[in-house]
Amino acid sequence: MGKIKNALISVSDKENLKSILFVLKKNKINLISSGGTYKSIKKLGFRCNEVSEYTGFDEMLDGRVKTLHPKIHSGILFNRSKKMHRKQMQKKRFQPIDLVIVNFYPFETTVKKTSNKEKIVENIDIGGPAMVRAAAKNFKDVAVITDKQDYPELIKELKKLKGETSYDFRKRMASKAYSMTAYYDSVVSEWFNRDINLEFPERKTFFGKKINQLRYGENPHQKSSIYVSSLNNDNINLLQLSGKALSYNNYNDIFAGIDILFSNLRKPSTVIIKHANPCGVSSNESALKSFVNAQASDPISAFGGIVACNYKISKKIALEINKTFFEVILAKGFEKKALNILKKKKNMRIIDISRFNYESKTTVKFFDNSFLIQEKDNLVFNKKRLKCVTKIKPSRKELKDIEFAFRVCKYVKSNAIVVVKDSSTIGIGAGQQNRLDSCKIATQKAKRFQPRNLINSIAASDAFFPFADGIKTLINAGVKTIVQPGGSIRDKEVIEAANKAKIKMIFTGIRHFNH
Repeated sequence: MGKIKNALISVSDKENLKSILFVLKKNKINLISSGGTYKSIKKLGFRCNEVSEYTGFDEMLDGRVKTLHPKIHSGILFNRSKKMHRKQMQKKRFQPIDLVIVNFYPFETTVKKTSNKEKIVENIDIGGPAMVRAAAKNFKDVAVITDKQDYPELIKELKKLKGETSYDFRKRMASKAYSMTAYYDSVVSEWFNRDINLEFPERKTFFGKKINQLRYGENPHQKSSIYVSSLNNDNINLLQLSGKALSYNNYNDIFAGIDILFSNLRKPSTVIIKHANPCGVSSNESALKSFVNAQASDPISAFGGIVACNYKISKKIALEINKTFFEVILAKGFEKKALNILKKKKNMRIIDISRFNYESKTTVKFFDNSFLIQEKDNLVFNKKRLKCVTKIKPSRKELKDIEFAFRVCKYVKSNAIVVVKDSSTIGIGAGQQNRLDSCKIATQKAKRFQPRNLINSIAASDAFFPFADGIKTLINAGVKTIVQPGGSIRDKEVIEAANKAKIKMIFTGIRHFNH
């Protein structure tokens, strides 16, 4: 590449710019810039050529056209090894541009700050990405910097190589540059898609900012990182107050817990998650009872799980929590005394979710070179759609438990059976290949931990019963009310079994598979 002679700088984020300018000056590198960057460079006391002066072409269209000029792009795209390129550059008296330092108009920041579409559109950068793409393409001869975090490494390169940069450095920066332009375009594309309510475009891109490199993935031999993908937030607003760093599995469980917690559970509610499945869920006027009841659902599975609460943790609740080993505690705030108690367990992660932004609209599953996208199952429980198909009808009190059971069942891995008493789970059967086994597991857990509560309990199923064997298992255990979607060709057989046993059965007309 040779020694850098000319550098073009155009940055919206001007933080740490001075450190770069000192090194460029020391290496006698000519500076070219425009707009606010040009003014900043001059203000800092450094010499600089304004783009319009350099090109002989005044910027126009309110600054929309500044760097979009052949002299700029020829300087960047000039292949120094090609004789024809050298002749053409000499003929036009164009200078090579060896270093491009560019970051883009703050589109994301603008979207977060305003809903004014004109302002948002004006913050779609054109010239910046064009220069970055050109420089990255010509990385053999041009170094491109798109992130201020790379300034120290650029400075190190210039000092070590006396005004030059290495091939490996330029190639790495080119790779990062294309990631940056792809990310930027994806963000802009997503804004347009949302603005026109286009959920499934013909071409789908994803964008994400890396929050943290995790120790490992689901297992120690797997690498893992967490990213945030949002037009509204730069992080997921999980405020960790104490404990070890979060792992892949922690995050997986946290998201599962928050999913349930934000599903319109109205009273103080506690969710205990183990391996992305709820093992205990309870809603109660008393937050303490909510926690106690959630844990009582399956105290063995609760060990080593995470606790998610939609209330502020008190001293009494903290003392109760500390009786068991939990990996993570999520809550909407912590009393000072409660926090001091919980912090005694140094490794336990304590997280405030008061500022968490729940905005999920779609789910994505990847496999190899394919992925599936669907609308998130945000269908709200509708009491008006309930249909009692048995002779005996449920009471108003039972309807509350029916609603609670079906809401929870939605978040249990299919095939799912949830047994409930007084707005608390007492048995959960999850992830089985047949519904009968899920019924057996749910009732076995209830018999083990809360046999008395099984009597006159309520069971929910995420999908219809294909045979009557599943409901017979529930009935024999003490269940007196069953809520399910309905829709099986054997519905008649199932209803007859329910009537024979003198239990109540409700059809929702809604299926909630969660694979």
